[in-house]
Amino acid sequence: MLTASQVQSFTQQGFIVLEGALPQAEVESIRSAALRIVEQFDVDQHRTVFSTSDRDRGRDSYFMDSAENVSCFLEADALDDNGQLVKPKQQCINKMGHAMHDLVPEFTAFCKQPLFGELLRDIGYQAPHLMQTMYIFKQPQIGGEVRWHQDASYLISNPPSVTGVWVAVEDAHQGNGCLWVQPRGHKSPLREVFEVDTQRQAGALKTLDNTPWPEPDQAVAVEVPAGSIVVFSDHLPHYSSHNYSDTSRHAFTLHVVEQAARWSDKNWLQRPNLGIFAL
Repeated sequence: MLTASQVQSFTQQGFIVLEGALPQAEVESIRSAALRIVEQFDVDQHRTVFSTSDRDRGRDSYFMDSAENVSCFLEADALDDNGQLVKPKQQCINKMGHAMHDLVPEFTAFCKQPLFGELLRDIGYQAPHLMQTMYIFKQPQIGGEVRWHQDASYLISNPPSVTGVWVAVEDAHQGNGCLWVQPRGHKSPLREVFEVDTQRQAGALKTLDNTPWPEPDQAVAVEVPAGSIVVFSDHLPHYSSHNYSDTSRHAFTLHVVEQAARWSDKNWLQRPNLGIFAL
């Protein structure tokens, strides 16, 4: 699927962009499924907020259990001082995760498209194994910033072999909080690691290296139309800004590991009751 120059660009830059790689009908199928799940979500039972501004301290049992479930998380600005939603429920969800590919037929079918396995093998995978999926809403006005990070901090494998496959479900641009990446930044050290204790009751983000996060002039905005795919290394620094616009920026992310790699028992994400999802 990928050309030799695209593979070379991925190796050198740490990411590649495939504009318009998926037809609108495919991305609309998972968008509709995501909205249906939100409609069924009981916000009074689970008011867990997803935010990266607290250095990931707010990772409760609901979050940990989402590794094998389909769970919804609220935007940090979705609740007022009394804990009430400031907008309709459908406009307050930050993201859902992390096992839609296992449990929701539309997401299963979407992830099983040959395209994903082909592009991963083109960049060197022998047996790509899908570990988690996330649907990110980036809500109008309150869609929170996701700080600079590297995926290898949260998905630990030996050797490091996690790749992110980010799908634009809606158009993404600077106005509504598109991705920003640091080209060639995947060659920089891993700065942090998030590890859980053996009882899986708590996790902590630890500093490994004091290399600064990219300055604005080192970052590139990844502005893409719906249906585009961004593939990036687990060491590539990336972030997205707050969405102050009146339009959402839905995206869907797959995180894949080489099946032969050792998955750390200190990862927050564990799947003992779910089988291997091969691509």
